[in-house]
Amino acid sequence: MVAKTALEEAQGDFEKAKEILRKKGGEVVSKKAARQTAEGLIETYVHVGGKIAGVVELNCETDFVARTDEFRHLARELAMQIAAMNPQTVDELLTQEYIRDPNRKIGDLIKEVIVRTGENIKVGKIARFSL
Repeated sequence: MVAKTALEEAQGDFEKAKEILRKKGGEVVSKKAARQTAEGLIETYVHVGGKIAGVVELNCETDFVARTDEFRHLARELAMQIAAMNPQTVDELLTQEYIRDPNRKIGDLIKEVIVRTGENIKVGKIARFSL
């Protein structure tokens, strides 16, 4: 319904509608930024051969969201990103290009999930191990 409204507002222009949706998503994210993220999970990704691993602590507001497939998938993608790109800090991770889609940043990927789940999501800690 939100997409239909954005498309009507953009008078049928798909690119304008996408921009409207991004703007509305940014507003949702900024409203949720102050919320406490005390739940979540720790996810690992071990690359084929077992010589590189990425670990991420991903936090959200409720245990309910932490158990969803979408949240778990996001955590898995972040752990894979860490294994592949070796960010040294959380801030560096958030500004990296997403390995599956270089047109998107990791921070944008997280914002998309925030909009869909309705909860604040933050990356707590990251680590990468290699032999």
